[in-house]
Amino acid sequence: MSIPLLMIVGPTAVGKSEVAVRVALELGGEVVTADSMQVYRGLDIGTAKPTAAERRGVPHHMIDVVDPDEEYSVARYQEQATEAIADIAARGQRPLLVGGSGLYVRAVVDGLDFPLAADPVLRKRLTEQARDLGAAALHARLAQVDPAAAARIHPNDEKRILRALEVYESTGRPISAQQTIAPGAQSRYNITAYGLTLPRPALYPRIEARVDRMIERGLVEEVEGLLARGYGERLVSMRGLGYRQIIGYLRGQYEFISAVGRVKRDTRRLAKRQLTWFRADRRLRWIDVEEAGGPEGIAARIIEAGGGGPE
Repeated sequence: MSIPLLMIVGPTAVGKSEVAVRVALELGGEVVTADSMQVYRGLDIGTAKPTAAERRGVPHHMIDVVDPDEEYSVARYQEQATEAIADIAARGQRPLLVGGSGLYVRAVVDGLDFPLAADPVLRKRLTEQARDLGAAALHARLAQVDPAAAARIHPNDEKRILRALEVYESTGRPISAQQTIAPGAQSRYNITAYGLTLPRPALYPRIEARVDRMIERGLVEEVEGLLARGYGERLVSMRGLGYRQIIGYLRGQYEFISAVGRVKRDTRRLAKRQLTWFRADRRLRWIDVEEAGGPEGIAARIIEAGGGGPE
């Protein structure tokens, strides 16, 4: 028997977390977070992790899974998130898969096949090349051998660029061809999927306001603390959105106002890529946040449908 799984996705700053908490409180649910950066302990402000107050007692899984210097992969997330969903359902609760990391979402709901284990020697060589040549140069190399993957991966996303090149050099096949849906995987869940959206003129000011709040809450101090604890700027975690820009400021590469502007610019670009990714998923029932009356109105719609879609 398939597990009922409620999915709430969308771009950053659209309000997914608040909607999910409201729905979970009403339906007896628990949240499984699909965010590639919230898995890291200590990266709280820059990843916009919901605070204890914002979670309102709703259990959140797949947050604070590893330390910033630990290796982490989509395949590992897939395994752990799948176990969390099964456990939630076994206890009679409703699992909600919530987030904006599209590949992480697909890995779970579509059972993507990740057959290749990491090659430490090859990864070390590629990492050294990224350090010497820069992520953009490796992205250009990826575009030659796997254009489909390169089109989906941002030139600054070193983690995914390295993984894609590692797969290609190990197997001779592009990662885009290997991230396939495992036979029968879709039957594991009875999926009801909602996508939250806002027009760009409304979404972008929300993104900028969120970045300003991060600064006010102490993003710079958070980054300083992580660096002081020995988590270097070459780590995948420390190259995440918000962290690499603040590190650039702390290293004297540009002024503070420029660092904040870069975070806002790159977050807007992330939101655009997220929307492009999710728009391709025909399972999603899209809800305009403003038209629905904000998180309360969206949650009410989902709750009224019992967590499912319209008849």
